[in-house]
Amino acid sequence: MKKIALFPGSFDPFTNGHLETLKYACPLFDQIYVTVETNTQKKGFFSLIEKEEMIEDSVVNLPNVKVIAQPEELTVKIARKLQAKFIIRGIRNPSDFQYEADISNINHQLDPDIKTIFFIPPENFTYISSTMIREVSSLGGDVSKLVPTPVLKKLKEKFDHDE
Repeated sequence: MKKIALFPGSFDPFTNGHLETLKYACPLFDQIYVTVETNTQKKGFFSLIEKEEMIEDSVVNLPNVKVIAQPEELTVKIARKLQAKFIIRGIRNPSDFQYEADISNINHQLDPDIKTIFFIPPENFTYISSTMIREVSSLGGDVSKLVPTPVLKKLKEKFDHDE
């Protein structure tokens, strides 16, 4: 039986922290689907198509990773549809843990057969958030060490920075 996992998120934008989580997870699974989903609590900065393209370009060297947009659908339903039995989540700090534990518990109530696996990134990625990336980039700050190259290019286009 293939081990299939889902790595869901709004990825607005995809960061090196997200990429590092995927690199940790890749050896453990036969197939990982990065699912670009809608966060109903946030207004998206990038379109679903832009996010999907940036992530695809960022994970090109991870052969068992496939990226798909799955707007406005429950993660558990997506997992069932893709036959994924695992959900991958990254945890940067204690508040992430509480938030992710709550989501994991809800998902478990919706489908007890789907398990959530948490990954803790290296220390140099624990402070990175998509919100901070957008803010720093919008003000012309250098985020080149915090995001994959395809994301950096798209941020520069969006904010019209030449650096």
